[in-house]
Amino acid sequence: MKVLAISASPRTGGNSDVLCDQFLKGAEEAGHESAKIRLGEKHISPCTACYGCIKSHTCVKKDDMASIQQRMIDADVIVLATPVYFYSMAAQMKMMIDRCLARYRQMAGIQNGKRNQGG
Repeated sequence: MKVLAISASPRTGGNSDVLCDQFLKGAEEAGHESAKIRLGEKHISPCTACYGCIKSHTCVKKDDMASIQQRMIDADVIVLATPVYFYSMAAQMKMMIDRCLARYRQMAGIQNGKRNQGG
């Protein structure tokens, strides 16, 4: 099983990073493949709601988001870790989630209008 942890902490070694590392350590000990993405190290442009991605399933923005989306699609388990600022998630996490519009159906395992039943 592929486990992907995504940390939105802008601070390297912050609580969200520690949480991801500990989760992934447990996953590895259980025999699973694991990887971590630190959003603070990635260039992610904000969504401009142009909806260019609706038909093409590809965002017009050229940044790190395409590779992040592919890793999310390939993962069996996705762990999201974010600090809470002013009763909300960190801006890095919100921006990543907003940009998932282009391929959210693939991330959810939906093909031809039906959800794939994983095992």
